[in-house]
Amino acid sequence: MLRTEILETANQYITKDRAATHGDAEDSFAQIAAVWTWWLNERLTAPIDAYDVAQMMSLFKKARAKGNPTNSENAIDDAGYTAIAGEIAR
Repeated sequence: MLRTEILETANQYITKDRAATHGDAEDSFAQIAAVWTWWLNERLTAPIDAYDVAQMMSLFKKARAKGNPTNSENAIDDAGYTAIAGEIAR
């Protein structure tokens, strides 16, 4: 994909009604910020690692699901990130 195609596609994504899929962007980002802040509250004494990223991506999907609980993509992705976190932790 050329950079112009990437930007055109991104423009389509952010200007169409994504709220129907993920909820209002500002509300969704506020939820994501809240769960990431909770996760990082005790972790910021050391650099975050791959385990933290997997867990935070799971939290990202949980926050997104709040905006649209019927979108099964969030549950599927959440399960995947949780499985990755479990594998990294072992």
